Amino acid sequence: MSVYDRLQALNIALPPVAIPAAAYVPFVQTGNLVFLSGHIAKKDGQVWAGQLGAAISTAEGKQAARAVAIDLLGTLQAACGGDLNRVQRIVKVMSLVNSTASFTEQHLVTNGCSELLAEVFGDKGSHARSAFGVAQIPMGACVEIELIAEIA
Repeated sequence: MSVYDRLQALNIALPPVAIPAAAYVPFVQTGNLVFLSGHIAKKDGQVWAGQLGAAISTAEGKQAARAVAIDLLGTLQAACGGDLNRVQRIVKVMSLVNSTASFTEQHLVTNGCSELLAEVFGDKGSHARSAFGVAQIPMGACVEIELIAEIA
């Protein structure tokens, strides 16, 4: 089953590449590796703002991380010249979770992204990962995630 068949089965339409909010580019390729800049969580086209452990639950944070993964896939598709079937491996995911000092479930929030990548890419979606709790994310977003992929 192709990546696009899986996306269709999941009822996922990929968005266009997000316009950078500052002085950076959405992705950079060096050799066969593509580095995607951090993408912040959005809900209904707006920044998904809030802090885990305060206004946002772990379950809602996991949904936010899944939403970020969909945006990352849109950017990765552009980095692949429009063909996600060129992805050989999702290498690394780094997740920043806007958290209270006592919140310790950043890893569970980030599963929203990791689980979707595995659903879309199968074994090629298994990746190394870091999940951090941070005091704040630009625009008050609840989650920001960046990704490294190997492409053919």
